[in-house]
Amino acid sequence: MFRTHTCGELNLQSAGQEVTLSGWVQRIRDKGGLIWIDLRDRYGITQLMMEEGTSNPAVIAKAKELGREFVIQAKGLVIERISKNLKIPTGEIEIKVVEIKILNKSILPPFTIEDNTDGGEELRMKYRYLDLRRTPVRRNLELRHRMAIETRNYLDKQNFIEIETPVLIKSTPEGARDFVVPSRMNPGEFYALPQSPQTFKQLLMVAGYDRYYQIVKCFRDEDLRADRQPEFTQIDCEMAFVEQNDILETFEGLTKYLFSTIKGMNFPEPFPRMTYADAMKFYGSDKPDIRFGMKFVELTEIAKGKNFKVFDDAEIVVGICVPACADYTRKQLDELTEFVKKPQIGSKGLVYVKFNFDGTIKSSVDKFFDEADLKNWASKFDAKPGDLMLILSGNETPTLKALNEVRLEMGKRLGLRNPDTFAPLWVVDFPLLEWDEETKRFYAMHHPFTSPKPEDIGQLETNPGLVRANAYDLVINGVEIGGGSIRIFNKELQKRMFTILGFTDELAQAQFGFLMNAFEFGAPPHGGIAFGFDRFCALFGGSDSIRDYIAFPKNNSGRDVMIDSPATISDEQLKELNLKITFEPPKK
Repeated sequence: MFRTHTCGELNLQSAGQEVTLSGWVQRIRDKGGLIWIDLRDRYGITQLMMEEGTSNPAVIAKAKELGREFVIQAKGLVIERISKNLKIPTGEIEIKVVEIKILNKSILPPFTIEDNTDGGEELRMKYRYLDLRRTPVRRNLELRHRMAIETRNYLDKQNFIEIETPVLIKSTPEGARDFVVPSRMNPGEFYALPQSPQTFKQLLMVAGYDRYYQIVKCFRDEDLRADRQPEFTQIDCEMAFVEQNDILETFEGLTKYLFSTIKGMNFPEPFPRMTYADAMKFYGSDKPDIRFGMKFVELTEIAKGKNFKVFDDAEIVVGICVPACADYTRKQLDELTEFVKKPQIGSKGLVYVKFNFDGTIKSSVDKFFDEADLKNWASKFDAKPGDLMLILSGNETPTLKALNEVRLEMGKRLGLRNPDTFAPLWVVDFPLLEWDEETKRFYAMHHPFTSPKPEDIGQLETNPGLVRANAYDLVINGVEIGGGSIRIFNKELQKRMFTILGFTDELAQAQFGFLMNAFEFGAPPHGGIAFGFDRFCALFGGSDSIRDYIAFPKNNSGRDVMIDSPATISDEQLKELNLKITFEPPKK
């Protein structure tokens, strides 16, 4: 072994021991007569010390050869530090070095390997193996490791069995775009990488494995953002002979267990549940952040008819009441107005009403609405002196979505979105289907195997847009952590679903015949859920980006800039795969 101890375990009780440490040179401080070296490994930092007059001159000479990120071995005696650093576990001791060996040299790193580095994200992604040496990144991966271990511990105690499913599967037309893989042995045919193990876990239920899970890689070719990567990890689970409440209780249990073991936080009460309809009505989002209030209040009926065209022509007039913000300046209100006009939010403007501390009311629409009107609005909002009311209008869906962004922005400005506060919520009763105007057809809101609510099945053909799904999402702090549904397990009902989604019998058989056939051999009632494991880790770590919790992530263009991937392949490989590459000029 190149070491007797790690750089994170020695303390005052170790004083007097002769030890050997190995690691990377983090920092060198040469004060002339004294040289200190911070030696780092995965476990921490230990200070090495050499002193002219008491240390071997050869050791001091060797120390002067060192540079940042050199890999060295140091032997010496553990002694008590005179100037202690109580911020680190090893800060009360140092090693008086008697021998140094350079195990490997390093060129100067492109950025400092420190907690607060000077490297930008793209540079750090290019040299990710160096970025991984930094303590914050290491702690993120340690958190991910612990969460995976504890997830397995909980599910094992609940009699779940971990089963791997294939990575090379068949492409299906629903959901996000597939990543496809050409088959050399079957020219002209392609595998797809799984967006989730959905059909396989249903087949495992048919096979009698009534409690399945795996922590599994999934792949989706979609536009990227902070909580998306082309390859990501799910805690994928399925249960047989269960109803919706059984699944919610089981995986609420997993969530509470992880909060308890990882964060030391307990949630004695059941997680609240909210219908999709209420989530959209009161928050404009199917993943509402309920750490704070500001629920939506609709003013449509009482705001129209006053010759204010913006309201009179609107499908909906709706707003929020922001507590204790009536002292917002005109500049701040103008900033908010510009905020709602951003293309990603898409509102044409913002109406404000100030309920001043002296009881008077002032608005940006005083020309059209008198004080009695505004007090009527304030009553609807249950506003108090000092509150600020912010109102949007327009077509219903985009207006609710825009007001959701305003609500989140105000929550952020007021410090109400504390990353150390957690507010879990189950959202239930999603629509089964959503209509697409462009293609003039229904699509499954979740996936084609989601079961309708039993009481809504009779409306499948007559009123498909009103049918609710037996589906549910776990939302924490406005982030969808997991989602799932009770599945269709009856072949005839599955066939009806495919018909509504526009599948011919032949297409349904070609795409999903294996599952339909399996249903003829006694499929049990079943359902499941999948948690976004990367999102779960980021939530626990207090980060908005899942990249921080993935060892080798892709950038916003889906590229791995470290290994320069994706990349072209050789003509020989293309020929072997019976492929030809053609390029179409970009559309103007």
